[in-house]
Amino acid sequence: MSQQTNFTTIDIPLDKQGSLLTNTSKKRSLRHALKEIYLEFCFNTSIHGFQYFGQHRPWKEIIFWIAVFVASIYFCGYMIVQLYVKGSETPVIVTLSEKPTPIWNIPFPAVTICPESKRAINETVPSYLSLLKSLKKYLKGGKKFPSKFNATDLQDVLTLLHLCDVRNEEDVPTFEHAPMDFLQNLKRIFPDFNKYCYNALWLGEEAKCDQFFTRTHTEEGVCFTFNGLQAHDLYRENTVQYEMSLNSSNHSLSWSLETGYAPDDLLYTYPARVLGSGAMAGFAPTLQSFAKEVDYSCRYVADGFKVLLHSPDDVPTMSKHFVHVSMNKDMMIAVKPKMITTSAGIADYKPHKRQCYLSKERQLKFFKVYTQNNCELECLTNFTYDLCGCVTFAMPRRAEMPVCGADKISCYRQAKGHLLLQQFTEGLQLQRGVEGHSKEQKCDCLPACTSLDYETEISEGSFSVENTLNAIGNYEGIREKYSDLSMSAVGIYFKENQFITWRRSQLYGVTDLMANFGGICGLYMGVSLLSLIEVFYHFTLRLWTNINRNRINQAK
Repeated sequence: MSQQTNFTTIDIPLDKQGSLLTNTSKKRSLRHALKEIYLEFCFNTSIHGFQYFGQHRPWKEIIFWIAVFVASIYFCGYMIVQLYVKGSETPVIVTLSEKPTPIWNIPFPAVTICPESKRAINETVPSYLSLLKSLKKYLKGGKKFPSKFNATDLQDVLTLLHLCDVRNEEDVPTFEHAPMDFLQNLKRIFPDFNKYCYNALWLGEEAKCDQFFTRTHTEEGVCFTFNGLQAHDLYRENTVQYEMSLNSSNHSLSWSLETGYAPDDLLYTYPARVLGSGAMAGFAPTLQSFAKEVDYSCRYVADGFKVLLHSPDDVPTMSKHFVHVSMNKDMMIAVKPKMITTSAGIADYKPHKRQCYLSKERQLKFFKVYTQNNCELECLTNFTYDLCGCVTFAMPRRAEMPVCGADKISCYRQAKGHLLLQQFTEGLQLQRGVEGHSKEQKCDCLPACTSLDYETEISEGSFSVENTLNAIGNYEGIREKYSDLSMSAVGIYFKENQFITWRRSQLYGVTDLMANFGGICGLYMGVSLLSLIEVFYHFTLRLWTNINRNRINQAK
């Protein structure tokens, strides 16, 4: 049986037949041009390995080179990503500067001296232990003054409770008392500094100590600072410290840590600087103490002095680091500056990316000058005020912020420990990347981008007042006046004429990024900038030229 097949005939107009032939021709022309440009690129390109793709080789070889090329692209991309991540996470690096810095570019360190003895005692001035016993009787007697204990003695012991660190069975219970002016009490009970500082030598000039030092209040009580910024240059106008300094001498401040000294400043600047190194170009105070006046019932270490070297724009914090000067010693302190400067490029990064603050980025509530130390002190002040409702007499404060009395001593001492524990917990959570934890800590006291510290090298020998007086004679009748006199000489000076600064700068600038990217691409793929231009040229301009040329040839 025969099968019948049906065919359908489609009539295509002549004009449509021409259009189809033209489209087919165009597609063939484009494919031919792409194949032609691809083979031409493979033979002529400078990218390593590409020439093997254009050769008529076995498939095994072609697959091998494809695998090599893909692996090269992968490792190249991986290394570039790692480079980018490193630059994003740690965009700032601290390196040594290329050139040394002369010491006259920076100020001489501020020197803060705190006597260990907080109150001179004698036949008429009772010791701290005696005052505690009288205070205990005063409280047991319904706040009636016993014999040999008056209102002035009460103010003295209430002030000394904040300064003395000896704990004994005579410690009194917590009690409230009327507000009192602690700073005035300190001024009254602590004698003039000239009694504890015989004289001082600065730039070859000898003078009484009160011509060089200004009174400062720290957690150690009354201290004295040489070459520090005055309170009205350091504290803001709304603070008690600023108001108390309005009657002090007003020097014109022409120095800042970021800009340095003004170009027209000469030798006598504020803060002061020196032109050379060595003991002859330093600061040398001679300190003295009187054994019969030392109250050992107040302090475990009641003899000698605490000496702190710090930047002039830092508030002295004696509890962090100091040098103890014992009596009958000749101590030499050689200073080595440690300064970190800043390049202009890091200002484009956020503070927590570069891990430091520029001078105008972080405004403190109590201080005009931002330093990490000032920020930490302000944070402790705010924390103490929130916890205890008061601050210590040494903390910066506004007029409406009360000074803690005897009933708040344990509170503000615990506040410091609580703040340290809180900072530790926050830092640990930040380090571990705990979810929901803010990247900014409560205090947020990053270092200043430009900072100045002073490292010290200490050497000491013996200093005998007795042998000195025997050698030079009884100068001005010192032996008769002060049979219990002890003295110590301190010399503070720069060790060298120049020092190497550290510099915060971008980890990768534009030049560094181009060099690193180019090095990675060249290592893994043999690609340069010209190679990329070559790819663009072949698959745009050259391809378009070849297509036009083929069309012209077909038309002929």
